[in-house]
Order: sequence, then structure tokens, then C-alpha cells
Amino acid sequence: MKWQGTKTLVTGAGGFIGSHLVEELVNRDASVRALVHYNSRNDWGNIELLPEEVQERLEIVSGDIRDPFFTREAVKGCDTVFHLAALIAIPYSYIAPKDFIDTNVVGTLNVLQACLDEKVKKVVHTSTSEVYGTALYTPIDENHLLQGQSPYSASKIAADKIAESYYRSFDLPVAVIRPFNTFGPRQSARAVIPTIITQALSAEVQLGLLSPVRDFTYVKDTVEGFLKIAESDKSVGEVINTGSGRGISIGELAKLIIKLTGKKIKITRDPRRLRPKKSEVMTLICDNRKAKNLLKWSPHFSLENGLKETIAYISGHLEEYKPEVYNI
Repeated sequence: MKWQGTKTLVTGAGGFIGSHLVEELVNRDASVRALVHYNSRNDWGNIELLPEEVQERLEIVSGDIRDPFFTREAVKGCDTVFHLAALIAIPYSYIAPKDFIDTNVVGTLNVLQACLDEKVKKVVHTSTSEVYGTALYTPIDENHLLQGQSPYSASKIAADKIAESYYRSFDLPVAVIRPFNTFGPRQSARAVIPTIITQALSAEVQLGLLSPVRDFTYVKDTVEGFLKIAESDKSVGEVINTGSGRGISIGELAKLIIKLTGKKIKITRDPRRLRPKKSEVMTLICDNRKAKNLLKWSPHFSLENGLKETIAYISGHLEEYKPEVYNI
């Protein structure tokens, strides 16, 4: 598929992955409409961190996917829709579960209905590996049981199933990408890798449980997964994992990051960062064979190389973070 001139909409464009996807689409000469969450400050989130020449080629619209009328207008005229807009912070979902239902479930419904009404040619809906919960077996393939171990993961399971229903009921050409833990430049301290890096560069590393295992994928590889899913007719109606297939515990990850920063920092336990016991997801390791076989996608960045690029970025933007604050 040639992206040149293709009219695309990216919801959640001001977020971490969304901003990288927008940048790559512009680099491939797509015509990009970037949907950012409305606020009175006219703050475009991570879009404002993109090179000026990229920003100049964007059509930026501010709004909220919870409003079906706005969403219909945002989708109008687009060939491809990448739906990334969501509330994603697991700790915050314990505090404000209804916000997650309103945005992640109702908002997704609004996007899918708008795409159906506007006859969009391809919809890529964003899931998360959190929907699997603690692994019943590893590596985790797309047939693994879905387990709502937090209000966040429950809301994403619901959104995924609504996307499936629009394919099965209305033949909407939708595919679901299920990324495992993505990391890289511009990610907020809500996520574990920026948290560890900023703390290692500042004082001491304070974490919750160190034993959970995660599969980390560099953001450029995740973006390539989005594009390959959008480009392939074989992905319609499918759920596709993207991940490295390598698991590492949070404790070992912290030690690796500290080593790469060249610091001598101790790791301490912060009780505030512990999930409720039955909500903690202990192991997430991706089985990415479907992506490899169906899309010819595989990750190109090793964890170590991705971490080096992320550390270099955060080192130059440390003043934008608050390492002393627990960011939920």
C-alpha cells in the first residue's frame, strides 16, 4: 500500500504511540488528520514535540470521542482510521472506573459507528496485552483467555469485543492490534520505563512489585505493526499481537536501566505503587507468530538498543518530568 495522499485519521494523536504513528505517516506522505483531546489551553500533547515541518503538514482537530457528533465529523472523508484514543493509566482506573468506560467503551463505539456511517476503508483499533491478565501459559497467543484484572483492562476487553461485533455484524473492515508494553521517547512517567529512567538520573529508584514480567517493544516497531495491519487485507477481522517475545522482570529491568545510565542507585519499595493483590498481572510475554506469518512483521530493535535511545531522549528532557512524584 502506498500512503502518499491517503487520508488518515489518528485518534489519540497527542499521546505517546499516537504521536510516533502520526510522525511516520507524515514521513510516508499520508494526509493526516490528528485528533487530540480538547482542552482550553489548546495543548496538543506530544504533537507539540514533533518537528515543525511535521506539524505544518498535519490537520489538527481538538475534541472528544465521547461525543458522537464530533466523532462523526472527525472521521468524515478519511480512508483509514487508527483508533488509539483511550484512558490507559491502570492505577487511575481504580480511582475513576466510569471515566474508563465512558472513554474506552462508549468512545470506541462512537468511532466504530462513525467509520461505518462514513464507509471508511480500514479501521485499526488499539487493544492492549493487559486484556490477557496474568498468563495462563506463555508465550501468550491471541487465543488466550481474556481476564479483566483492572477496570482499565475490563474496559479494553469491552472495546475489543465491540470492534469484533462491528466486523461480524456490519462487515466493518476493522482489525485489532494488541501491543505488548511499548516504550520509547516521549513516553510519560505514567509508564514504568520512563519512571525508572527519570528516577535513576535523579536520586533513587522507587518501585512497587519487582517480580512481574513484561514484554517490552520499542515504539518504532509498534508503529510498524500499526502500518502493516492497516496495509494488509488479511488483517481484517483479526486480532494481532505485537511484541518481542522476550520477558523481563521489573526488578531485572530496573537493574539493566541503572547499568545503562552509569549510575549507582539503589532500588527501594514504594507501597503506593503496588496494585491490589488480585489485580496485579504477573506475566505478559508475547507470542508474535501470527504477526510474523500474516504480516511479515517482527521487531528490529532489541530491548537494550531501545533503552539507550530512550535514556538519551529523557536525559535531554529531564526537566519535563517530575521524578519525585508518583504519576498515576
